[in-house]
Amino acid sequence: MIKKVRIVLGRVINNRMQNSAVVAVEKLVKHKKYGKFVKHTTKLHVHDSNNEANIGDIIAVKECRPISKTKSWILTSIIKKSNFIV
Repeated sequence: MIKKVRIVLGRVINNRMQNSAVVAVEKLVKHKKYGKFVKHTTKLHVHDSNNEANIGDIIAVKECRPISKTKSWILTSIIKKSNFIV
């Protein structure tokens, strides 16, 4: 049986670690009672081996084996670069 690989898009919110970045993934969820769509944000720790992701970039990440205690996602591509300069 082949496992389906999850790929999600998110925005880099922290890249101060070596070979790692924190990515915020947003999704819209419909409220059970009121039917209004509510925005939910999930933070993912991503392995970035070349330190190419900067704060504000939109990136694609895919699920992989656990690399450390919190990292189980890996950077696949940078969709859009940001103009944010530190």
